[in-house]
Amino acid sequence: MTRDQISGSVERITYYNEENGYTVLRLKPDSRGQLPFKYAPDQLITVVGNLPELNPGEWLKLTGKWVSHAKHGRQFQAELCEQSRPATQEGVKRYLGSSLIRGIGPVMAERIVNRFGEETLDTIDHEPERLREVLGIGKKRVGQIIKAWEEQRAIKDVMLFLQSHGVSTSLAVKIYKKYEDDSLAIVQNTPYKLVNDIHGIGFKTADKIAQALGLAKDDPARIEAGIAYTLNRMAQEGHVYMPQEALEPEAAEILGVQAEQVTDVIDSLETSEFIKRETIQYSLSSIQSSVSAPQVLKEERAVYLTPMYYSEIGVTNRVKRMIEHPTSRLAVFRNRKSKIQNPESRIPLTEQQMEAAQTAVTHKVAILTGGPGTGKTTTLRALLDLLDANRLTYALASPTGRAAKRLAEATGRPAKTIHRLLEFNPGEGFGRNEDNPIDADMIVIDEASMLDLALANNLLKAISPDSHLLLVGDIDQLPSVGAGDVLGDLIDSGVTAVVRLQTIFRQAAGSLIIHNAHRINRGLAPETRPDADDFFIFIKPEPEEAANLLVDIVKTRLPRKFGFDPLDDIQVLSPMYNGALGVTNLNRLLQGNLNPASARKPERRLGGRAFRVGDKVMQTVNNYDKDVYNGDIGRITALDLVMQTMTVSIDGAPVVYDFLEADELVHAYAISVHKSQGAEYPCVVMPVATQHYMMLQRNLLYTAVTRAKKLVILVGTRKAINIAVKNDKQTDRHTALDWRLQR
Repeated sequence: MTRDQISGSVERITYYNEENGYTVLRLKPDSRGQLPFKYAPDQLITVVGNLPELNPGEWLKLTGKWVSHAKHGRQFQAELCEQSRPATQEGVKRYLGSSLIRGIGPVMAERIVNRFGEETLDTIDHEPERLREVLGIGKKRVGQIIKAWEEQRAIKDVMLFLQSHGVSTSLAVKIYKKYEDDSLAIVQNTPYKLVNDIHGIGFKTADKIAQALGLAKDDPARIEAGIAYTLNRMAQEGHVYMPQEALEPEAAEILGVQAEQVTDVIDSLETSEFIKRETIQYSLSSIQSSVSAPQVLKEERAVYLTPMYYSEIGVTNRVKRMIEHPTSRLAVFRNRKSKIQNPESRIPLTEQQMEAAQTAVTHKVAILTGGPGTGKTTTLRALLDLLDANRLTYALASPTGRAAKRLAEATGRPAKTIHRLLEFNPGEGFGRNEDNPIDADMIVIDEASMLDLALANNLLKAISPDSHLLLVGDIDQLPSVGAGDVLGDLIDSGVTAVVRLQTIFRQAAGSLIIHNAHRINRGLAPETRPDADDFFIFIKPEPEEAANLLVDIVKTRLPRKFGFDPLDDIQVLSPMYNGALGVTNLNRLLQGNLNPASARKPERRLGGRAFRVGDKVMQTVNNYDKDVYNGDIGRITALDLVMQTMTVSIDGAPVVYDFLEADELVHAYAISVHKSQGAEYPCVVMPVATQHYMMLQRNLLYTAVTRAKKLVILVGTRKAINIAVKNDKQTDRHTALDWRLQR
């Protein structure tokens, strides 16, 4: 079949789907090319097809066919795409000025082409030092341009190979930066290595490459990669291990092989230390049930990724060692009742609060839990006053920067993230460990429900067995984003001292937020009152209408009535990512309304998303080099289109991202409830719709409501709210920490 060809420069990207690469763009055709119709010199062509991620100004050679769209008219449907060099001087200007080459922007591109004319690209190829002849280009800038130009040439082979397998240009560049000259060999010989080494490449992409290269479906290397993918996916859902009877069929389905073949590879992997297996027991009772209730135990064969196994063993052994250790740095409190006072007034603490403080100083590992308004912070401050009075030392920390900041404000004492407390250094690991423990008589960890297994293990490594550990958190909130349910397992094990505060204080009882949080926790629907000023429910059954109302509430109503800043004071939380009321669509709507495109705002489309100055964004992975962590929220303050960097202000500190690192960021006008853990916002707005029924759970709604300090607004239906409050069937995580602690 005859195929047509066209070439030209990309004028603008109308649409790009980062999942499949489907693109709609406007192309300025090469004036020398022959088109099957007449066109004006400035006429643009619409091109559609699955293409690599492109930027305006790039030069393309396209192979495909002309089609007629009923609504949009004549289009070129591209089947093959070659990113090539332009031949005209104007094309070269646009090509060099398209932000494709770091260090060259539109102004500098024009100067370079004015100096070298049609010989520009050959000059950069063969005599790049001659760029010094261009006004405004110094030695340092020449070096940057040469390096960027060489990288672009070096990744061409990798890029062409990967594009044929649906891998984006940006990932091809990441692969080259990781492996350099070995890139093509690694991609072709060990494609599954990319899964662990390159953020953004998952098993399915690597598997597609591997099978295209001829790797057999039942090859043990492929099955091994599939098992690792399945276990890692389960870990992302919070599970520490996977029962073998569940792992085998799931991995087999993903791989398209027989379950028996998976079994054989699991058997061989155990000898290679890739996985660990153990027969464990777990209780069929609910995690929330009383420890004293009869426990029905079941045995199962657990399959762990080796790091998860050793983390669980490590937490178990270290908790037991602390509890059983004969000496205590707080021995002064062992044989006397401490005088514990309310630090805020002369009103005495409740018996539960005094018990909690006394428990913390007399038990090596203690847990303080309770809902909002029950006095956890007051209790903690009273405890710290007691330690100060006895000239004893302590360290305060939380899993996230936001939570650490709140802890410092609430206690009036310095607080750090756990990573900072453990003196983490990229490439070196944690500076605090068994050989260099934290020098403190007591370590206090707030928002402990967020503590995952791996971080808990590293924390416990750094605590001397004669120190005390106090974990403070709300057990009724969502569990950690990472694998494990450390706080829940420690409580369920019965080996740690636990005090649960239940009395709601008078000053808190007047808050409808706190009142409704406790109602939700008891399985009752939240109430609204005519005179309420901190809790509202807006009924809007249709998702699209509810989304539009939510945007209006954030953009107009709340700022006008309460004076809230839409970006700094209001946080939209959603149970899900998809749908009209999901995180993705709400971010699109809110960005368009709160930070619309403007000629005065620099903007760059990366990974299918438009990032512009002023955007509210969130970090989605831990980046130890930048000292930013999953869940950190900031604002884009600068976009350098020439140097291809983006600056984000996070907690007042500027963090610079290369454009290739933009996949670590997402817009944060709306975020998931899970991502809000450890944070507190003046106002929370949350859609609650029946379309979210799969995620509507009591602890999710409870967590969202308790994130708000001054105002909660729910948008949706009473039916959906009732579904959430009645659904207390939490998805139990596969963990064995409580079982190990009881042995």
